[in-house]
Amino acid sequence: MNYLSELLKLPVLDVNGEKLGVVNDLGIATGEVFPHVTSLAFQGPGKTPFMISWRKYVDHVDETGVHLKTRDTDVRFSYLQPDELLLARDILNKQIVDTQGLKVVRVNDLKLSSSGENQLRLLGAEVGGRGLLRAIHPALERIVARIARAVGKPLEEHIIAWSYMDLLERSTQTIKLSVSHKTLDELHPADIADIIEQLDPRLRSQVFAQLDTAQAAEAISEFDDDELVAEVIEGMSDRDASSMLALMDPDDAADLIEELDYEKAEKLLRLMGVKEERAIRNLLGYEEHTAGRIMTSEFVALPATDTAADAIEAIRALDEDFESIYYVYTLDTTGALTGVLSLRTLIVADLDARLSDIAYRDVVWVTPDLDQEDVADEMTKYNLVAVPVCDDARHVLGIVTVDDALDVIAEEHEEDLQIAGMATGEGGSGESLHILSWFARRFYWVLVWAVASGVIAGVLAGLGAAPELALFPLCAMPVVLIAASRAVSFARNFYLDYEESDDDRGPYLGYFLQSAGVGIVLGAVVYLCGQLVLGAVYPEEALAAVDGALAGAVLRAHALSASFTCAAIVVFASCATSVAYLKLLFWRDARDRNTSGTALGLAGVLIACLVFSAASVLAIYLLFV
Repeated sequence: MNYLSELLKLPVLDVNGEKLGVVNDLGIATGEVFPHVTSLAFQGPGKTPFMISWRKYVDHVDETGVHLKTRDTDVRFSYLQPDELLLARDILNKQIVDTQGLKVVRVNDLKLSSSGENQLRLLGAEVGGRGLLRAIHPALERIVARIARAVGKPLEEHIIAWSYMDLLERSTQTIKLSVSHKTLDELHPADIADIIEQLDPRLRSQVFAQLDTAQAAEAISEFDDDELVAEVIEGMSDRDASSMLALMDPDDAADLIEELDYEKAEKLLRLMGVKEERAIRNLLGYEEHTAGRIMTSEFVALPATDTAADAIEAIRALDEDFESIYYVYTLDTTGALTGVLSLRTLIVADLDARLSDIAYRDVVWVTPDLDQEDVADEMTKYNLVAVPVCDDARHVLGIVTVDDALDVIAEEHEEDLQIAGMATGEGGSGESLHILSWFARRFYWVLVWAVASGVIAGVLAGLGAAPELALFPLCAMPVVLIAASRAVSFARNFYLDYEESDDDRGPYLGYFLQSAGVGIVLGAVVYLCGQLVLGAVYPEEALAAVDGALAGAVLRAHALSASFTCAAIVVFASCATSVAYLKLLFWRDARDRNTSGTALGLAGVLIACLVFSAASVLAIYLLFV
């Protein structure tokens, strides 16, 4: 009896063997590393619920049931204490946070261990498939385990120790689970965000309610899903949401505000302090995906005539929640940017040294309308952890920090992977880690080929042509589909590698000449291969016309030749027209729209399939009639 599922429904027997009911739950006392079972809940006659003390009344447990020490008339019932919870009611089949693996999991079973003569302790939660099978029926678990062991893939247990579990349900969230484990609100904000994104929608607001305003602000800024951000904010009161946004970095708050409808956004902004509202509204005035949108207004800029001591004192006077300080910028009498100092330079300098004397004057800065990807490139090029954003008069409007630059790089990388037809979860080899996903992304053309071949055969049969004539376009079609897929890949790779320049009128003509040249070569190869096959299968003497009619082997030979000729033409057309896909990629990029490389490849394959199918069926039909 090592699992809760094995104990449930066992009979409860008194010292004389009389049945009092069946087990339906166990109570534990929280606050221990491995909490012990304190209460036995069972269902008596007429489905009446009872609860008794485990230590006082339970003698032992075995396969036949839970055996008590006393007669049924001597049993006295008890109640659950404030620091106790029920395993089946509060934990089994519930979502919990694995605070070690930093993920949300579902409890399929609970593992127990005997400790002493009649004591049980909770070891942890079974969150794997084995616990799910056992919950359905222990015999099913044993059968599947034996099969898995026979094929060399043992069905392992997946146990999360009690000391690494955190409950999410409202009814149990205030209970202290363990004396040793890290609770949800002690995790890093990025880890909290990952966990909340994994939760069922009904639990997200409950978990968010456990965080104070500062923790909520840090966690929500780490969310990747914009719709989830809007959902969480909509579920909060206006005052709480406004307070949370006011504590966030202005650039992060501006991104979140933009996801809300206008009325909600205006209400939250008006509830903020004047300083926070002005900072966020200034950022919202810039176009999306520019330096102005991702910059923060929290930076340190001082007159160049100040001393190092003045700069250090200014940094000390900043609020605790101020954006991380990487540099101190110096300004002239008009407020224009004149230099920059790293914190190291400031610390090692003499306290009475003038900032103008120790500042680096060749400052790298960007304009607010510069594309965010170009900003990240500038920071990478000059190894900067922050770059100032200035207007034409070099007045500092804000700074872009390294965390925002990394977000931009990650976002652009994800878009490039999507265009390349890969998922973000794929390995460095570029192939999906899951066999089904890998097959769907790389060999979808096989399914297209199979369906199209059946359609071609059906159409030819409907036209009255010989059934075997469908074999010829079926044989030629794979090269058409593969060539179309590769043509789209060529366009994607050209787009990803292309570097725009100011005086360039566009890459389309050069690309067309390249792709059309490749199409001519591939089309010629396909046509010549068809002729070689034709010559090998149907020698010249076998193609003599009988009474001037194209019949038998002659008809099949012409059908074979027509199929490969159509294939050669479609291959050339796929390569030559792939410039349209390149144009589409640039057009969507200019409008900040994501493009799926897999969807683009599928579109190219389907178009080539339709054109080839129509052309080959028409050619064979004309031969037949």
